[in-house]
Amino acid sequence: MPARKYHVTLTKNERADLIELTKSGKVSARKMKRALILLRADEKRKDKDIIAALNTSRSTVERIRKRYVEGGLEKALNDDPRPGARRKLDGRVEAYLIALTCSNPPDDHDHWTLRLLADKLVEAELVESISHEAVRQVLKKIS
Repeated sequence: MPARKYHVTLTKNERADLIELTKSGKVSARKMKRALILLRADEKRKDKDIIAALNTSRSTVERIRKRYVEGGLEKALNDDPRPGARRKLDGRVEAYLIALTCSNPPDDHDHWTLRLLADKLVEAELVESISHEAVRQVLKKIS
């Protein structure tokens, strides 16, 4: 087994915070496991003992150690933000879209289509661009 690259040394305050966190019962299982890993690592327990006690993997223990050493307690306990685009339609635009679907369609159409609704949102300058699929998802959410 290779020597540990990342050594966890908690401050008294960090240790107290983690103990309180594990006793509160109002924390996600993921965060609880991370806190327990850090507490056991601070006690200088071997990785194989931590793995067995917490029913986790070596990579998880190593990753939590690394996150603590490189980013501190908050980084070790919490997930990084997930990538992804911001929502194009906020509540105001969604309300406008719903009102639009309840109104009469333009004279040259028998009914509203998803593409027509998307075009009207762009025409009203509520969004720069939007796909008919995004419109469909909003309408599906409310139905």
